[in-house]
Amino acid sequence: MLAKITSGAIMGIDGYLVDVEVDISQGLPAFDIVGLPDSSIKESKDRVRTAIKNSGWNFPIKRITVNLAPADTKKAGPAYDLPIAVGILICMDVISQSSVKDIFFTGELSLDGTLRPVSGVLPMVHTAWREGCRKSILPAANQEEGALAEGMEVMGVATLFELAEILRLGRWTPIQTDIAKTFQPPRGEAALPDFGDVKGQESVKRALEIAAAGYHNILMIGPPGSGKTMMAKRLPSILPDLSLRESLEITKVYSIAGLLDSKKALVTQRPFRAPHHTASHAALVGGGRIPMPGEISLAHNGILFLDELPEFQKKTLEMLRQPLEDRQITVSRVSGVHTYPSFFLLAASMNPCPCGYYGSTGKCRCTQNEIAHYLGRVSGPLLDRIDMQVEAPFVEFTSLQSSRQTESSEGIRARVSGALLMQRSRYASENIRFNAQLSAPQIEKYCAIGPQEQKLLRQVFDKMGLSARAYHKILRLARTIADLDQKDSIGLTHLAEAVQYRGLDRKYW
Repeated sequence: MLAKITSGAIMGIDGYLVDVEVDISQGLPAFDIVGLPDSSIKESKDRVRTAIKNSGWNFPIKRITVNLAPADTKKAGPAYDLPIAVGILICMDVISQSSVKDIFFTGELSLDGTLRPVSGVLPMVHTAWREGCRKSILPAANQEEGALAEGMEVMGVATLFELAEILRLGRWTPIQTDIAKTFQPPRGEAALPDFGDVKGQESVKRALEIAAAGYHNILMIGPPGSGKTMMAKRLPSILPDLSLRESLEITKVYSIAGLLDSKKALVTQRPFRAPHHTASHAALVGGGRIPMPGEISLAHNGILFLDELPEFQKKTLEMLRQPLEDRQITVSRVSGVHTYPSFFLLAASMNPCPCGYYGSTGKCRCTQNEIAHYLGRVSGPLLDRIDMQVEAPFVEFTSLQSSRQTESSEGIRARVSGALLMQRSRYASENIRFNAQLSAPQIEKYCAIGPQEQKLLRQVFDKMGLSARAYHKILRLARTIADLDQKDSIGLTHLAEAVQYRGLDRKYW
């Protein structure tokens, strides 16, 4: 007898359907799985056999053949345990083929028949709904995540026996979820580190405010102990709340990576990823034997913080150049081409030399060759892709001892939110959200400047020998500074301030 079950797999950020075909026939007892399964799928034979026996049924002593179609794509993971078990139960006449029509199945089985959660449920369920399935049966721990796929009727089950009873008796009671009503971005600025704790460094805090308002990449350069890492960790407290669309995009990535909180299916806070400088290429940009999202994709719609930037391998840093421009990363493997989103705010920090004290005090004992070699680990093309460069000097003793209350994250966030409201209104007809996303034609449209501003920009361009990319980045920055000032047009002061954030590469490099 032949049974067909609908399941799914992941390809990049999206899912695709996999038809699980199960056939039981007369012959020598055997259990074969075909369709390019990996070792974890091949091991499912023992899990499925034991789970069916421990759920109260006699496992058929016949020839069992399982095919995972399409057969030309590599399948991985334990998510096919449940559809294989359901197919065998259909062949055993425990449940009928008609009862599983247009139903999507995925889940891992324990030996006692209980269902364990799997990764990538949200993109797979989205695809199943798009392909015509209107119902999904998932492990109970995945039901909240699956219910985020609007329009799909999702039912979570705890055991294989419970699932068989539901299908046999037709007791369909899907979970009811209204995403738009339940989506509530956290308002807990108090739970995040606050800029009110930072003494001094007003110029750096101003730069971080501009970076947050326009989603501009920023590099902080300064000696050890100047507060670069401290301020970077407070950047999430002034970022805007996630929209529902952004939240679902992040949730998809985290679902594929298996990083979703079991108690909360929807990611409602912007990610802050801070990988160590020993991270491998695959860990940062994604990939591996079975391609998975890297740190730059896990930071999607959030912040990627690279502390001690020159300590990262140069090859690893150079791999950031394409994602910084394209806002996505494409990983090519023999098994296929996988594309992951990577729209993030890059915040990086570094010392000016190996000892950290070059240019600030008389402590530096590094030779010019040592300094040049250290700074050379960060290439010019990568620096050109960073919108803002700001110096973080030593904090003066009087600032540390001052009892004056510095501005909190709440006050900075209010100005950032005002600038973002202007951007949202301005780009309502465009497919962008932040000034940092402006293309060259859009810059001409939305970043027009007057004669005086054009004269200043020409002088700066000629004197500093800027690239076309730097020219556009200055205009984007000026647009954000004007938005923070609640001005519709870019003024001379806005442009002059934007130019100041493009000079440190000339000072150190």
